[in-house]
Amino acid sequence: MRWFRKNSLFIALMVVLLFTVVGCSSGKPAEKTSKGTEQKAEEKIKVGFIYIGPVGDAGWTYAHDLGRKYLEEKLPYVETTYIENVPESADAERVMTELAQKGYKIIFATSFGYMDYMLNVAKKFPDVIFMHNSGFKTAENMGTYFGRMYQPRYLSGIIAGKMTKVNKIGYVAAHPIPEVIRGINAFTLGVRSVNPNATVKVVWTNTWYDPAAEKEAAKGLLDAGVDVIAQHQDTPGPQQAAEEKGVYAIGYNTDMSSFAPKANLTSPIWNWGPYYVKVVEAVKNGTWTNEQYWGGMADNVVDLAPINSVVPEDVKKLVEEKKQAIINGEFDVFWGPIKDQSGQVKVAEGQKMTDAEMLSFDWFVEGVDGTIPK
Repeated sequence: MRWFRKNSLFIALMVVLLFTVVGCSSGKPAEKTSKGTEQKAEEKIKVGFIYIGPVGDAGWTYAHDLGRKYLEEKLPYVETTYIENVPESADAERVMTELAQKGYKIIFATSFGYMDYMLNVAKKFPDVIFMHNSGFKTAENMGTYFGRMYQPRYLSGIIAGKMTKVNKIGYVAAHPIPEVIRGINAFTLGVRSVNPNATVKVVWTNTWYDPAAEKEAAKGLLDAGVDVIAQHQDTPGPQQAAEEKGVYAIGYNTDMSSFAPKANLTSPIWNWGPYYVKVVEAVKNGTWTNEQYWGGMADNVVDLAPINSVVPEDVKKLVEEKKQAIINGEFDVFWGPIKDQSGQVKVAEGQKMTDAEMLSFDWFVEGVDGTIPK
């Protein structure tokens, strides 16, 4: 009897220990499919973003980062990271290489000057998808994407043309590349569609992100007598200069009205989030292609921010009519007749510029006061 009592106690302890070990072997019950087999939790897709400026620039980089956050919100299986203030140099190639080595399967590079560096890295990592913003070079695993920002720029030009009192509008421009030239031309065509006597004076800063330089450039234009400031820059510096001077301004990238509530009339803006979702879903589903995407207002990748209440209702109505005409394909910005600064007809009436021609703009339209540096 003593043997039985002693050993029965031992057996009971072993049974308890066995159930304890089994119960603690997994942090949570294994997921089961309808057939009863184990299914692993869905693996995260790692997506990397490379930015030319800081996420707090209130402009270009901030707009892309809003898109990144939208992507994470809409697709729970996505894990993102970003590297800001990456120069358009060999540093960009190093950063992209490191992201690929760390297992990032989709990499977005968001500035024109990253193009050749991304192409180099794409060749070394064929299993990674690379997406370059605003460029024109592709590879089997590298596509490009951009938006037809010239469409809302034209609309903002209509507003500027109606709101100027002296018929002199200033434009603070970053670098003399086709993207920026195209925007200046679109804006000027919008201005002169409602005010043929107005001109648009351009100054170059040769920087994407430099709050002080951008603001000083705007001040120089204001000293020259303009009464509306537009911009292709990444910060609200030009808007703030206009606010301090008591004149109007047109922003860019995001709604900049909070930085200059009295001056800012509207801003042509980016909406990257839905496009980022589309790309990641295509990669996940195996339907991604190395396309050269160039979406417009019909895709909602570009738009116009809310218009300031100081703008008359008839002007707002005109802008809305033109916007709908663009969306419906009844009108677009670079349809002839269009003349250059010398008065020569560059696009005949009834003709329209091709995408290739718009993507290689190297001349100003009639009404622009300025030159394009070589």
